[in-house]
Amino acid sequence: MAEAYIYDAVRSPRGKGRKDGSLHEVTSVRLSAQILNAMKERNNLDGHAVEDVIWGNVTQVGEQGGCLARTAVLASDLDESIPGLAINRFCASGMEAVNLAANQVKGGAGDAYIAGGVEMMGRVAMGSDGAAIAVDPSVAMETYFVPQGISADIIATEYGFSRDDADALAVESQKRAKAAWDDSRFDKSVVTIRDQNGLPILDHDEYMRPGTDMQALGALNASFQQMGEVMPGFDAVALMKYPHLEKINHIHHAGNSSGIVDGSAALLIGSKEFGEKHGLKARARIKATAKIGTDPTIMLTGPVPVTRKIMADNGMDIKDIDLFEVNEAFASVVLRFMQAFDVDHSKVNVNGGSIAMGHPLGATGAMIIGTLLDEMERSDKELGLATLCIASGMGAATIIERV
Repeated sequence: MAEAYIYDAVRSPRGKGRKDGSLHEVTSVRLSAQILNAMKERNNLDGHAVEDVIWGNVTQVGEQGGCLARTAVLASDLDESIPGLAINRFCASGMEAVNLAANQVKGGAGDAYIAGGVEMMGRVAMGSDGAAIAVDPSVAMETYFVPQGISADIIATEYGFSRDDADALAVESQKRAKAAWDDSRFDKSVVTIRDQNGLPILDHDEYMRPGTDMQALGALNASFQQMGEVMPGFDAVALMKYPHLEKINHIHHAGNSSGIVDGSAALLIGSKEFGEKHGLKARARIKATAKIGTDPTIMLTGPVPVTRKIMADNGMDIKDIDLFEVNEAFASVVLRFMQAFDVDHSKVNVNGGSIAMGHPLGATGAMIIGTLLDEMERSDKELGLATLCIASGMGAATIIERV
């Protein structure tokens, strides 16, 4: 079986995702096209250089519908002979695009792919696709559906994480993100996004709040307490599923949960022969990929079982991994991961995460692989693991190895 290598990783800065955000006037297609163009230009990709563009996107309605991947190719400078595939594995869509591309290369189905994703959360509202698991009572009742914020609070309750634990992780995420930007650690991957006139509109992650401290976070109200305890009363649903819990401890709020932002990212995945043909140097190989289904109510625990699975499937131990990127969907997700594997925080999300910089759903999985690769090169590490929790109870993971 062939090996699959990462040749390049690019991403947009993450915009605020609201009308006052810098990317708000750029459509999903145009943002995707700029990322594809950056990949083409940086690597001199002419003609049918890649087999396909695999593009993750979660809310596939409106301007993000209709096979956004193919539309983005046509809007970009890539050759029209390159097709496009839009995929959705919720928050892991960007990672799944990369993993799918890698496994296609390993299986001999094409020498190279561009894989990644996009989400314009300020333009296409999260949940506007009317997901059946949330709105179809016959499914929601059988699965004990609760919103993700409630799930995050269930994790905190089940595994004993306090409000201070979550807030401390959030403060550290902000501190690390600022330090990373101050030290230019994202320069290799981040590309400046321009408006329709070619003028620069964003060159940094604008969601960050580097002045955040414990006192500021302590003043925020728990975001999911009302929907849990009053109407529509999701705590009652959770307690029906988990009767051993006396009550749900609501610890999450806007400051220790991931930000709603806009963004896009891509990786260039190819075989050894592809690199030789195009004069490109591989930066890492994709050593392993994995996905798993989990309890759909607590929902966000997926990084733990999928990491156990990828370790077992590849005869590895958690101590073999030098660096981790665990998406900061909510603070309790990362806290649970570190608790489960007894991993020190100094190895996890060393340049901050989605709490500080935001979580553009369909793009984040590709973004964290790129961030992991950049940091492995900067700190001279060999093995890294990226993983995300996923809506409706799933997990995904990728292990990369420098070459």
